[in-house]
Amino acid sequence: MAKSRPHPDAKGSRRGKASAKHLDRVLPARHGSKKPSKTKESVEDLVARASTLLQTSQADEALAVALKVSQQLKSEDADSTTRALSTLNLLAEIHLELGNADAARSLFLQAVELDPKGFIPESQGGGAEKFLWLAQLSEEGGHDSVKWFEKGTRVLRNDLASITDTELQTQKRTKLAAALCSIVEIYMTDLSWEPDAESRCDTLVTEAMLVAPESSETLQTLANVRISQTRVEEARKALADSMELWMDLPSGAEGIPEFPVRISLSRLLMEVEMEEEAMEVLEQMVEEDDTSVEAWYLGGWCMYLIAERKKQAQQTTSNGTTIDDVGGETRKTSLISSRDWLTNSLRLFQLQDYEDKRLLEHAQELVKDLNAELGDDKGEDLLEEEDGAEDEDWESDEEDEDQVMDET
Repeated sequence: MAKSRPHPDAKGSRRGKASAKHLDRVLPARHGSKKPSKTKESVEDLVARASTLLQTSQADEALAVALKVSQQLKSEDADSTTRALSTLNLLAEIHLELGNADAARSLFLQAVELDPKGFIPESQGGGAEKFLWLAQLSEEGGHDSVKWFEKGTRVLRNDLASITDTELQTQKRTKLAAALCSIVEIYMTDLSWEPDAESRCDTLVTEAMLVAPESSETLQTLANVRISQTRVEEARKALADSMELWMDLPSGAEGIPEFPVRISLSRLLMEVEMEEEAMEVLEQMVEEDDTSVEAWYLGGWCMYLIAERKKQAQQTTSNGTTIDDVGGETRKTSLISSRDWLTNSLRLFQLQDYEDKRLLEHAQELVKDLNAELGDDKGEDLLEEEDGAEDEDWESDEEDEDQVMDET
């Protein structure tokens, strides 16, 4: 018996079902079954997302989100100063993270136009922060930086007069003291020629001490001022008090000063002959970051000064021999340690193509002196490489001159 053919409607029915499934995928749903579209992020949500990305070191991604905020505000034709301020500040901070100082400066200046006196609360994008940043980003420095810092300090003083929250007060006091100390630094460097520079430094550091007496940065600035006034004992006390606030804190703790601040601290300690304390700071720093050229250099120089002081403290015995001062390392050990620190600095200098040539020359000079006294040539390869490079430059110049002579 012959096989019967399937009914046309059955085959068509299967095709119909398949086509319906296909159409469901490509055509919008009907009769209220439409799938919900993706909700558009609000400006506030975008700002929060960009801030989180910035805080997690994703500056490029943060910039992309922040630019969306800016575009969205323009498309909405929004007349909201606080929204615009928050966006400008956020974009500026992102550009700072990316190393675009000019772009950041331009954005902070736009923020100043919207909040020229800093009366808008910091929580709404206003406040002192933009002024403090512009002081640091000033291309002119000197009086221009002081002008921006003073705008910031006025805002911070006004904030303190109205704040009752203890934690927030402490934050504002610390920020105000830091700004005052920054003005002091300017008057001790760029504006040191001003006739009232010393009196202004005294006034500013006195206010900083009243505002934040337990700030390590304030105490360090006080020490710097006292050193310039040759009031060395007062400087030593201020430095010791500053170190006491944080030296025993665990690594990475919030109260530990920033790396550059501790570099300055170690220099000040060496200046007032507190070399052992300076070495404590520097040893902690190279444990934290063993790629710092300046930290290794300062450690080497510091150990050299310790060795020199021991040389002066050596006593002559009755039979003409000398003995080291009682306690601590021997002088030779200090010299060897000095050279180790300095050679580490020179190696890093070469690897990083460091730009401070004065540091390089001083480190090389110290290593040469140390080798002469210790009677060996450890680290000479670092000195010869630099000398060799200079010789090659000289020979190249000489060849160029010969070629010019031949051509003429």
